[in-house]
Amino acid sequence: MSDATIAAGTEQRLTAQELKAQEKAAKKTEKERLKRVARDEKAERKRAAKSGFANVANPRRSTLLTIVCALFAVYCLFPFVYLLINATKTQADFTSTFGLGFGRTFALWDNIKTVFTYQDGIFGRWFLNTILYVVVGAGGATLLAIMGGYGLAKFRFPGRKAVFAVIIGAISVPGIALAVPQFLLSAKLNLTNTPWAMIIPSLVSTFGLYLMWIFSDQAVPTELLEAARVDGAGEFRTFFQVSLPLLAPGIVTTALFTIVATWNNYFLPLIMLKDSNWYPLTIGLNQWKDQASTAGGQAIQNLVVTGSLITIVPLVIAFLCLQKYWQSGLAAGAVKE
Repeated sequence: MSDATIAAGTEQRLTAQELKAQEKAAKKTEKERLKRVARDEKAERKRAAKSGFANVANPRRSTLLTIVCALFAVYCLFPFVYLLINATKTQADFTSTFGLGFGRTFALWDNIKTVFTYQDGIFGRWFLNTILYVVVGAGGATLLAIMGGYGLAKFRFPGRKAVFAVIIGAISVPGIALAVPQFLLSAKLNLTNTPWAMIIPSLVSTFGLYLMWIFSDQAVPTELLEAARVDGAGEFRTFFQVSLPLLAPGIVTTALFTIVATWNNYFLPLIMLKDSNWYPLTIGLNQWKDQASTAGGQAIQNLVVTGSLITIVPLVIAFLCLQKYWQSGLAAGAVKE
């Protein structure tokens, strides 16, 4: 073996040893960097705790807060779990077994079938009535809130501040306080005991109007509207093609509020409607619940619970389908540009 070959092998071994040494040094440096970062984050959390401000990129872990959130989640989910369990029981099991335990017979599908066939299928009529009130009433309220809020946010006109004061005052008035005046007005117009007695009051959503006003002011840049007008777009085209896509999160939020308010409305149909054929689900299920207290009435708590479970399914689906649009606009206007 020549001296050149021995020298080359020695050089290769030295190179491999150097690579291992460099790799070891790099790992050590990275480990030290991670320790330094963890130490800096801990110090930053301490400074934030003392100053009262928190860094969202470096949140503090709080065991107490986690426990409180878990308890709140259990509190919110408890009624749904109760409905889900008791909807599987027969009437006999409902009255003879523990409320959070399953019955001797799994009767969920039989209960669902009975709900839609009981009293000649009146539950289906109540369900369609609720859909009608939500689509026309809540849909109309959302559309009016969008257009009104956008107009108040992007146009200047005399009396704008007075309109703002009226809206704030209207939000402060509870809806139940307006129920009796609405009933008297509907009675004068011969609208009681008709769908219009439910739809017309539902078309007004002062909170939705205020929400869209604030959101439109932040989400739609005035410069973008001016550019569209310079390009020759009219106000309607600017609204529908330029502004409306930017208002999607606010629209979804307003729609969810109005849909839930109309879907769960109880007091207004209670005083407006006497014909059971026009009842929404809230009044219809309450009538079934009170049926056992009437003379010769039959207790059907299992059907009431199953009907209540069916009633909340559309709302759950709506929230799950629309939450991505809702969450995308939660931080709109939070950053100053």
